[in-house]
Amino acid sequence: MHEMCYMRIKTVSIVTLVTFALILMGSVNGNALGSTQQDNNRYSLVAIWGTEGTGDGEFAEPHGVAVDSSDNVYVVDTKNFRVQKLTSDGKFITQWGTEGTGNGEFKKPHSIAVDSSNYIYITDEDNKNVQKYTSDGEFVTQWGFEAAGDETGEPHGIEIDSSGNVYVAIRDNSKILKYTSDGKFIKQWGSEGTGDGEFDRTHGIAIDSADNVYLSDMGNFRVQKFDSNGNFITKWGSEGTGEGQFNIPEGIDIDSSGNVYVADTHNSRIQKFAIVK
Repeated sequence: MHEMCYMRIKTVSIVTLVTFALILMGSVNGNALGSTQQDNNRYSLVAIWGTEGTGDGEFAEPHGVAVDSSDNVYVVDTKNFRVQKLTSDGKFITQWGTEGTGNGEFKKPHSIAVDSSNYIYITDEDNKNVQKYTSDGEFVTQWGFEAAGDETGEPHGIEIDSSGNVYVAIRDNSKILKYTSDGKFIKQWGSEGTGDGEFDRTHGIAIDSADNVYLSDMGNFRVQKFDSNGNFITKWGSEGTGEGQFNIPEGIDIDSSGNVYVADTHNSRIQKFAIVK
């Protein structure tokens, strides 16, 4: 297997609201993201919305955010036990969810993903399940992790591949679970450790255009890359504050050119990597 090398392109401070607004409003220039050169563009804040509270458009420690094909924005409003749907300029559309363990109820919703048909998938840490909804909040199905032999793990990251398969990062049990879009278990990989394909708390998941899967391996201070069947491809990163090093990497995503963005949480920065050909 051809070994791939990665190069750090840019490190910027995390400014959550600015990044959030730029992504939602499409203000990031596509050519700049795809470039392997220094990005010298300057960005300005587009919008901020939301205050602490329980009303429409108010939040209590929101965690996940996702955007559908119509640029509607879905926010996992964690401590209000709900999901809110808004327009791309922050106008409230609808909400769903309440505290509980039944269908359409949440205990600690965390991450969210939207598939190509605009179905919404949400991980719930304390209910230990994935819940699926239509874009209007109608409950479709939910599933736990018993089929994978994992009834205790807390699900964090979630992502969808081009075939609609669902990948879930089980953080504390250091594994990745793969399901069909209706919750049928396909396979899993990973175990606790420091070797290739082993993890110390998985968190974020990202999938590229070839359906390769990227995992932020928090406690091992690195990123690992796999094919869609869980075969190890490559890894990079180590503990530290230098270029290409991490201190608890969490969020991860990939742009249309294959550049990889990692939220280097305890170093308070984002690092961008590109394939060196």
